[in-house]
Amino acid sequence: MLRNDYPLHMSSGRSISQVADDLGLPIATIRSWERRYGFPEPDRTDGKHRRYSAEQIEALRVVRDEITRGHRAAEAVAIARSAGPRAVRNDALDRFAEAADRLDAEGIRDALVEAAEVVGLDRAIVEVALPGIRRIGDRWKAGLCDVGNEHVATHTVQQWLAGLQTFAPPPYRPGPLLLACAPTELHSIGIEAFGVILARRGWSCRMLGPMTPVSSLVAAARTSRAAGVIVTAQRSVGRRSAIDALVAVSTMRDVGVFYGGNAFTTERARAEVPGTYLGTDLLAAAETVAAALDRPPAG
Repeated sequence: MLRNDYPLHMSSGRSISQVADDLGLPIATIRSWERRYGFPEPDRTDGKHRRYSAEQIEALRVVRDEITRGHRAAEAVAIARSAGPRAVRNDALDRFAEAADRLDAEGIRDALVEAAEVVGLDRAIVEVALPGIRRIGDRWKAGLCDVGNEHVATHTVQQWLAGLQTFAPPPYRPGPLLLACAPTELHSIGIEAFGVILARRGWSCRMLGPMTPVSSLVAAARTSRAAGVIVTAQRSVGRRSAIDALVAVSTMRDVGVFYGGNAFTTERARAEVPGTYLGTDLLAAAETVAAALDRPPAG
């Protein structure tokens, strides 16, 4: 079984030059899609050469054809992903929940790893790991499991995410991003997942974590010369303190300000909030951050 938190050493599949010839695509374009969108995620040989499966080649074919039909690259990738093996994701979610009911951390991890092998790491994060945590949380609130089941599931996902962060590519974008929860917000797994997605797209991410005081966020942004600051709040009671944090960093020159979380899902909740709202789709949110910060210098 492949473990996606360790380097891969598979040699099966076709090389990137063969895939480029098969599909009539420049090698640089295929590499660009992988770098920008994490799509697809080929295995690597011991010499670090890419090897593409038949499923990944077909996914690249879909992207190529959708771009030919007039879609932008990001839209084409989203279409190719939505056409992926949904049954595999549903099965992984069921296995995740069943393992959590047994307090089986290894079973949870296996469900995540195997889902990532089929649908890719990004999709495994947003369509299995985070929904899996929500499912266990809903079961706990309904009295169908114990809080211990939720804690095991959350801790296992956090460990898995930490492993992915360790093996993210070296950052190549300018300036770090600071990721923080609102000063009254304890729930950090969503922003931890977002940090992994951003790191896989070349950002250096500094995780400040739950209950970050406003003064600490401002000091960290100044000390690190941050390119951007991202603040999240999941509960409505955390919205006010999140806004205080956003107001404080919005006065800093050349620092992009972004926010998200369930506390901001309505237009009313976002009224007069400084910064850019990132929405509920983490993959689209990563593109929003890149579009805002990957801009040429003024003058």
